Parts: sequence; structure tokens; C-alpha cells
Amino acid sequence: MTTRPASADGLPVPQLQACTVLDLSLTLAEDLPCHWPAHQPYQHKLWSWFATRRNGAQAVYNRSGAPYATRWMAIDEHTGTHFDAPSHFVPPPDSGLPHAGPAGEVTAERVPVSQLMGPAAVVDLTAPATFDTGGRGEGGVSPFITADHLIAWERRHGSLTAGEVVLLRTGWDARYRRGPEGDGYLYDVIVTGRAPGWPAPDVAAVELLLDRGVRCVGTDAPSMGAAHDGVPAHVRGLSAGAVYVECLTGLDRLPARGAWFCFLPLKVEGGTGAPGRAVAFVPPAAEDPAHPQGT
Repeated sequence: MTTRPASADGLPVPQLQACTVLDLSLTLAEDLPCHWPAHQPYQHKLWSWFATRRNGAQAVYNRSGAPYATRWMAIDEHTGTHFDAPSHFVPPPDSGLPHAGPAGEVTAERVPVSQLMGPAAVVDLTAPATFDTGGRGEGGVSPFITADHLIAWERRHGSLTAGEVVLLRTGWDARYRRGPEGDGYLYDVIVTGRAPGWPAPDVAAVELLLDRGVRCVGTDAPSMGAAHDGVPAHVRGLSAGAVYVECLTGLDRLPARGAWFCFLPLKVEGGTGAPGRAVAFVPPAAEDPAHPQGT
């Protein structure tokens, strides 16, 4: 984003007032599929309410002794819209473990916030013919986003460049629903294997992004890694110092280019990642969001 001096004291004022600000973050709730199956379930519980009211099973209590309400959370670092720090899949260099390296020392609080923002390049992968699965994918197996998919996008919109945030629009966020209707988001892929997995980049696609200088990649799918084997894509990108923003939503509202993406995670010391809020700033001059890929 550009800035211009506009105030009498000469301080730069960001040109944000004319932008549309879009929230790209999932809502967290206990009946939404916001946590990874078999990991720490997301819990959000009442601790203290404004007053004590005993109504049988629905009793609430004023534990604090003051007229305010507060709740507590139990939450995995990789819950809802979140980012993966390099330490998520890369062990520290002195561990002697496979894939160990310097990136293993880069925990959540050490990732500069500047790496988690930049001009957005939105790669639309939602066309029915994008993945040749014959209409039926194998249960628990992700179709791969390949380097060819990215190159085809570049032919229409120009080459990806260093500093851009590449956002992979798969449409998977449409499965993020309450209760049993939300089983298709994660549970029926990871646990039961009844449903095929989300589209995910293969190693060659990650390498192409790294070659272009991209160091932040986002997806509206639950993971940047394939459902059937999430390790290779994570290790390749994170070991090179890239970071991944996962579980985005609403990427269909963005133009292919022209928006500014920003993700601000919680600053968790030693974290392998952290949840946060993802937004996009879309200036009036950006490509028509109603036709985000120029089709």
C-alpha cells in the first residue's frame, strides 16, 4: 500500500479510508470444525457473569464479585484461521532429527509481522476442470495443486513476485458449517476417509513459489499439506523460511490482484504457530471483485 503526507504536521497517512476492508477469518465456536481432529478440541467456557443466577442446569455465577463477564478458552495453536511458523514442521538444528535446520528455531514470535502482509495474488482453483479426478476423488486423498496450475495463472495475470502473498482459493471454506453438516470440512477426510481431501500444493508448486521470492502463502483449506501426506509441502516451504496462513475464508471476494493482505497472529513465545485475524484491503481501483480472476 502507498502512503501520502496529508496532515499539517507532515505525518504520513495511509491511503486506507477509501478501501473496502474484508474479514477473511473463520469464526471459532465449539460446534464448528475449527480444530484438527484428535488434537486439543477448542473450548470456550463461561468463567464469571454479571450476577449469579441459579436456573438448574443453566446456572451462571458471578465468581469475580464484580459486574462484568469473562470466559476462558482452551485452544490449540493451529485452531481456526492461523499461521504455521517454520518450527511447526522443522526441528531445531541440534536435535539430530530428520529435516532439522536453522528454520526450526523460528517460532511464532520471531516471525516478523511484515512477512505476514503484502499485495495479494489470488489463485482461483475452483473451476470444475481444474483437477482431473473424474468427478470422484479418493477418500482421504488430496488432489495436488501443481506448478502447472500456478504457471497457467501467471499467463493470465503476470508473474508472481517477491513480497506478494499468494492466496490459494480452493472453495473448501464452504464446508465450514456447524454440527454434523461440518464433518466434510475435516472429519470425513481425516477420520472416516469418506470424503476426498482439499486441494493442496505439491513440492514442485512450493518450489516454484520459493523461486519467485514468495515467503507467505495462504489457503482457504484446513492445511497447506495434502490430507494424505502433509509433511513434504510443509517441510519444503517452512525449512526455506516461508510461512503458511491456513483456514482462510471468503477469498472469492478478492480480485486476482490489487488487494492488500494482512494477517496478525497472537504473539506466542515459542509457538509453532498462532491463531489470528486475516483481513484484506481492497481499493476502489482494484479489479472487479465480482469477477476476481478476470474471466
